[in-house]
Amino acid sequence: MADFIVPSTDAGCRLQGPIHSKRHVRVICIGAGASGLLLAYKLQRYFSNFSLTVYEKNPEVSGTWWENRYPGCACDVPSHNYTWSFEPKLDWSAVYASSREIFQYFNDFARKYALHKYVKVQRQVIGAYWNHQKGGYNVTIKDLQSSQEISDHCDVLINASGVLNNWRWPAIPDLDKYKGTLLHTANWDDNVNLAGRHVGLIGNGSSGIQVLPTIQPKVDKVTTFIREPTWVSPVQGLEQHVFSDQERFEFATKPGVLLEYRRNVERSLNGLFGIFLKGTTTNNETEAYMKSQMQEKLHNPYLEEHLIPSWHVGCRRLTPGVGYLEALGKENVEVVYGEITRITERGCVCDNGNEYPVDILICATGFDTSFKPRFPIVAPNGKNLQDVWKEEAQSYLGVAAAEFPNYLIFLGPNCPIGNGPVLSAIECQADYMLKLIDRFQTHNISQFSPKKEAIADFIAHKDQFMQNTVWNDPCRSWYKGRPDGPVTALWPGSTLHYIEAMMEVRMDDWEVKYNGNRFAWLGNGRSQTELDPTADWAFYIREKDDDEPLSRGRKLQIINRSGTMSRNVGTNFIGKSDAEEDQSIGPRI
Repeated sequence: MADFIVPSTDAGCRLQGPIHSKRHVRVICIGAGASGLLLAYKLQRYFSNFSLTVYEKNPEVSGTWWENRYPGCACDVPSHNYTWSFEPKLDWSAVYASSREIFQYFNDFARKYALHKYVKVQRQVIGAYWNHQKGGYNVTIKDLQSSQEISDHCDVLINASGVLNNWRWPAIPDLDKYKGTLLHTANWDDNVNLAGRHVGLIGNGSSGIQVLPTIQPKVDKVTTFIREPTWVSPVQGLEQHVFSDQERFEFATKPGVLLEYRRNVERSLNGLFGIFLKGTTTNNETEAYMKSQMQEKLHNPYLEEHLIPSWHVGCRRLTPGVGYLEALGKENVEVVYGEITRITERGCVCDNGNEYPVDILICATGFDTSFKPRFPIVAPNGKNLQDVWKEEAQSYLGVAAAEFPNYLIFLGPNCPIGNGPVLSAIECQADYMLKLIDRFQTHNISQFSPKKEAIADFIAHKDQFMQNTVWNDPCRSWYKGRPDGPVTALWPGSTLHYIEAMMEVRMDDWEVKYNGNRFAWLGNGRSQTELDPTADWAFYIREKDDDEPLSRGRKLQIINRSGTMSRNVGTNFIGKSDAEEDQSIGPRI
């Protein structure tokens, strides 16, 4: 059956066609990283009568995994579970794969499903402005090859630029005066040779933790500048491991072997959430275990005093620091603890008054994680989201902003970026967005945006929940703008909790405006079924009731395969599983 095409500007034309006629919908997506590629895949798979353009500032797709090439760069999630749930990779080299392998996974995904045809590379979005005549957004794009600006228009704008994408130099005075080689981990120069040089390394976040043990054996000396303590320990049961030829052969050829391996790892990752809840046995005993592991590997009273935090495990992002603690004790590694007060032509001056000259200075200092867009997004009322989110970013369930209609966000404020498996959360965000787009396409909707009061209630619930989590501790973390500030980066619950929350679109939380009569979608009285000559016009006549369950609880039992597991056990740090915390967690939250 051919789609009855409804002009997007004339909902009255719906009266000429059957119920739920599909009007053409024009989608622009910003960014061709993991999220943007998934959106393109799902739109292509499930939708018709649409057009999609994905604008990507880099020369290739895959986002952060194309950009990040620093020594030791790898994902801190086991590689077989850093894939889409439906798209396994059979030949990962190790449990924690390199950024190059991860780039190849997403690039291969794009090629397999012919997604490159939607992507325009080296095109950077620099502004989006509501069009009062046509609705939707006028989008301004800069061609990074010619420096020319071009314009485009969309009905729905989706921001998939990512939260860890806008890298920044550290805010240290006189950084521009340094005469040596200056590098940032997110803007790495492959032509720089570190061998035999004296290297300075600023930062002990995820990137710094990966860089140090990788470069330490190659350089003459490393002076690493650390201003914050941090918890570092391999996750027991998920340590680094290079897969053997036999393991990869079995993953590729034996039915069910890789699937069960992936499920077991995912169960373990989802079993980690109890670590983040203050006062639970899981959190307390995990912290004691990690402290003993750090003391054993550091074996240095000075380093133990300055590197082991006073705040709870998990307040900052947990990083499996393979070899990092051991590297700090090597003869060619100098640890300088404290603030860098300024940069000189030769190196760093610290708050102890000493200058530390280095040949090469590596800044592993991260990104702008404020969630404020890096370009203006202007709503119908003239407000710019950059201004609205200047002090605190507040979203609806991590995917939308009040008063900014037809604008959706991947990995927005307060979604599970650090609560558990992140790609699973991205998948459910894509599904949620496509449910909204489907409704927009099959109804005469002109605008949809979350209600301000819905966001206010969500933020109030989130802030109350966070009081009982380790994220609320006074640590310096990109999860929040300041040590005593509200937690803006994380979801108030586990990743599994988020997946369930996002299964259904609560339209009562959304402000919806229509073109003309809201019931124009009923059309000319004919159904889609009776206009399809290949459809069964008596599809509802059956011998037994095989309908999908009507209750949310029964639907969930079918989706989550309830009854198929004897007992779920989370990651085992010290001999107990998170399942043993179930009774104590409930009353605390």
